[in-house]
Amino acid sequence: MTHDLHFYNSYTRQKEKFESITPGHVGLYVCGPTVSGESHLGHARPYITFDVVQRYLRHLGYKVRYVRNITDAGHFEEEGRDAIDKVNEKAKLEKMEPMEMVHKYTNLFHHGMRLFNNDDPAIEPTATGHIIEQISMIETIIERGYAYEVNGSVYFDVNKYAEGYPYGKLSGRILEDQLETTRELDGQDEKRNKADFALWKKAPPEHLMRWKSPWGEGFPGWHIECSAMSSKYLGEVFDIHGGGMDLQFPHHESEIAQSTIAHGHAPVRYWMHNNMITINGKKMGKSYNNFITLSQLFSGDHPVLEQAYHPMVVRFYILQTHYRSTLDFSNEALQASEKAARRLWEAHELVQKMVHPGNDTAGDPKLDEQVNTWMRECTEFMNDDFNTAKVIANLFELTPVINGIKGGQVKAGALSAATFALLKVTFKVFLEDILGMQALQVAQNNKMDQVLSLLIEIRADAKKRKDFATSDQIRNKLAENGVLLKDEKDGTVSYSIE
Repeated sequence: MTHDLHFYNSYTRQKEKFESITPGHVGLYVCGPTVSGESHLGHARPYITFDVVQRYLRHLGYKVRYVRNITDAGHFEEEGRDAIDKVNEKAKLEKMEPMEMVHKYTNLFHHGMRLFNNDDPAIEPTATGHIIEQISMIETIIERGYAYEVNGSVYFDVNKYAEGYPYGKLSGRILEDQLETTRELDGQDEKRNKADFALWKKAPPEHLMRWKSPWGEGFPGWHIECSAMSSKYLGEVFDIHGGGMDLQFPHHESEIAQSTIAHGHAPVRYWMHNNMITINGKKMGKSYNNFITLSQLFSGDHPVLEQAYHPMVVRFYILQTHYRSTLDFSNEALQASEKAARRLWEAHELVQKMVHPGNDTAGDPKLDEQVNTWMRECTEFMNDDFNTAKVIANLFELTPVINGIKGGQVKAGALSAATFALLKVTFKVFLEDILGMQALQVAQNNKMDQVLSLLIEIRADAKKRKDFATSDQIRNKLAENGVLLKDEKDGTVSYSIE
């Protein structure tokens, strides 16, 4: 098997050898969350997947600029559902200023990412922070004749674009089929064609989020933000664009169209999409009301959960399946992942502490050769479409060898000194550096215990005084930072740190 990195390009529907535009450098853009609510298990998959992608690219020696956006306005147009600005509507529901709510859920998202041990992106731009860039791109698209303004809103002309460009190639959708199946959405009568999508929407009087534009006060469409921000930070053409498979249409298809017109060429060399997490065979999502939030996962506070799950268990559960395969939620799968993750981590800690007897040649040449094959394959599997599932399987093949040496079933000198040294490095590099795993145990020092005890006392005092606002605030703020309080039946309060 080749040592070059190959992975599946969603646009061409085949595995391709990766060659970066600038040697030694990679530009990676991943669609981030819409912060109108707390992230859920379905959201965890792309961010863990692309965390591993950028980790492996760095391992190969690339300097990676990883850009992951925050959608804090304008996410209002989705296939098959009525047009709605999620941030605006949720802010009204929670009786909060939109940016107050956005800040709340962005902080919760960041907290979840830290618990998963995801690296921070190099740049995390927001939609509201790039209104000027979006307006400028819309103006260019209008000037080039591929967008039109109606009653203060601006729409992209999909039919005109499809005359000269392969619209639908990424998602595999034929435009004629889209015209037949597209539902009547808000503002549909303004559009020249059903398939046209909004670049800018006029803000009705009750809309809280609004900006001045050449077309009047309004707010940006969902798709334009990613085109504007990716080109600003990664250039008009960049290496890899990632996201969930559900974003292929309409989001990524629209990105390709508007960027192609604005810049005169396609924006991305390689498109990568992870598959969905399903629950009872159906996609997990807020729109289907079948999701489990990250805080519910970590606390066990959800009707379908049999227990709380450590963030590393969730990470391991996701990486045990290839990113392009569907992954169905079950308590059994997560419980099995917990046992498996612990077993691998224990083997990792064990091998790092072990000392080789020092023989240069292997006492068991056949085993030595097999161990080297398993270790070499870890790199080959990652080079073949980031196959973390097969890497984990090979680490499990190596685990009994480590346990056998420790227990005496395998002779101490069965492996050569070089093979044994490589075994230590392989577990460190693949389990920690590339897969991003950590120990499942969470340290709790005395100072932290003292501070938490004090906060619990203050909360108890507030409850006695019927100051439930303060009581709830302490509980919620602690939960945002991974400290979960539980009021026991005997009147005491226990806590766990996730």
